[in-house]
Amino acid sequence: MKILMKQTTSTIFLVIFSLLLILFISCIDAQSCHPTGKLRGKKPPHGKCVNDPDCCKAGKFYETYTCSPSVTKHTKAKMTINNFEKGGDGGGPSECDNKYHSNNTPVVALSTGWYNKGKRCHKFINIQYKGKSVKAKVVDECDSTLGCDEEHGFQPPCPNNVVDGSKAVWEALGIPKSDWGEAEVTWSDA
Repeated sequence: MKILMKQTTSTIFLVIFSLLLILFISCIDAQSCHPTGKLRGKKPPHGKCVNDPDCCKAGKFYETYTCSPSVTKHTKAKMTINNFEKGGDGGGPSECDNKYHSNNTPVVALSTGWYNKGKRCHKFINIQYKGKSVKAKVVDECDSTLGCDEEHGFQPPCPNNVVDGSKAVWEALGIPKSDWGEAEVTWSDA
């Protein structure tokens, strides 16, 4: 009886220890990407803000990141909309090829960490939203390290979890135009 009780106690201890270890590792992984700094916003010169409601606010601090959450088969992200054409809210030409891209082509910009110093340039990702999926090409970085300047259209730094998609991406996912702007999606490398 004592041996059986001792084995049961050991088994319970191992199960609890394993669960705590898994929980600890999950917490470390989820928190592994912390802000790397803060950037103080400046008031944009009159008429220079690319997307007025989202422009940097003078004196406001914006967090910056050099990392993004880990990429999995179902990486959670905030999808935003971007105009990749010349004169669009994307600012200058795309980082990957120094060119502009048609909004009718499924292309994306990824947050700095996911962009990975250009290692995802011209590679495809799969984006999922409410049962629909689209394959899009990575052509640009959504800069999580800099912002509030002319080069970035006086926009704040990008959050570290953004997939910034062209009009074609939003249409392919069947998102009603009235809901365009921001959506919770998942993505993975194609």
